[in-house]
Amino acid sequence: MRIGTTEILLILALALVMFGGGKLAGVGKALGTSIREFKKEVHSEDSISKAKGNSSNEN
Repeated sequence: MRIGTTEILLILALALVMFGGGKLAGVGKALGTSIREFKKEVHSEDSISKAKGNSSNEN
């Protein structure tokens, strides 16, 4: 079961009605910031794991 264009537009319209334009923009900004921080943390964890893996292979 896939979500089509009509369903996405309906969800966005309902969100706009429920939250209003200004608050919806703030929610979007917060969501974007959260995703960016999550990706940064995942990337740093991968770097730490690779560094630990490389140092154990050298010994």
